[in-house]
Amino acid sequence: GDAEIWTTVDGEAPQHYQIRIEKVNDADPHRNMILHVTDRRLLAKTGGIVQGMSGSPILQNGRLVGAVTHVLVNDPTRGYGIFAQTMLEQAKNAVQNGTEAQTAE
Repeated sequence: GDAEIWTTVDGEAPQHYQIRIEKVNDADPHRNMILHVTDRRLLAKTGGIVQGMSGSPILQNGRLVGAVTHVLVNDPTRGYGIFAQTMLEQAKNAVQNGTEAQTAE
């Protein structure tokens, strides 16, 4: 369904851009949804999802549902996203397994 991403383009403050969540797939832990950029402003500025948008939050009905992860190389107006719930589960598992990032001293 209809959603939005918040991202920064050309060093501006973050703005919201309209997208559509086209498909949901919880079987792939890194690509839970397929996104399609529908916002004319973003398409005019970037042509779609570009490098640096990874991690941009995806909101639907005013709630965080996930983040942008990848662009489809053959169609930059489409890309993948990961559910916020999946990110939380992966972080929890990493901490439990002792694989969280270590900071250098």
